[in-house]
Amino acid sequence: MNDTPTQTPVIQPTTPDQLLARLTELGLKTRTVTHPPVFTVEEAKALRGELPGAHIKNLFLRDKKGKMWLVVAEEDRPIDLKALGELLGGRLSFGSADRLMTYLGVIPGAVTPFGVINDSGNQVQVVIDKDLLAQDPVNCHPLCNDRTTAISPGDLLAFFAACGHPPELVDLSKVAPKGG
Repeated sequence: MNDTPTQTPVIQPTTPDQLLARLTELGLKTRTVTHPPVFTVEEAKALRGELPGAHIKNLFLRDKKGKMWLVVAEEDRPIDLKALGELLGGRLSFGSADRLMTYLGVIPGAVTPFGVINDSGNQVQVVIDKDLLAQDPVNCHPLCNDRTTAISPGDLLAFFAACGHPPELVDLSKVAPKGG
């Protein structure tokens, strides 16, 4: 009899290079540029230069029942969290760094729609601002915040489908803060 306690193996999140390889395997066209790490929209704006396309912000949220949400919007889209919660059906708060790593395999500052590749249990509901999909390309971090990957909206949706995460398309203009 073995008295050694068994440990649950730690599953390592997908690396940026593994993600990019998977996108290629799926036949999705992307273009990736490397830059110094950025942690905020303001830092990204200051460093990106003339990188064309939509630039996004990603909100990793949870509701009181423990449901996880990844909200993807154009970087300058104002969002009232209370109104967003009403739209999605529950009071929302930001997910912790630990939850972010557990569910999407990324650190704060590297939140990305590509993180769903690490959510094999389909615990995170993706919500995309429908206006974002009218822009081409969409620029996302590839699981790290020192690169930006451009992908067409159609290919981004194909990626979600391949990961088993069909997004909910919503009009986030309806959750803009009142009077501002």
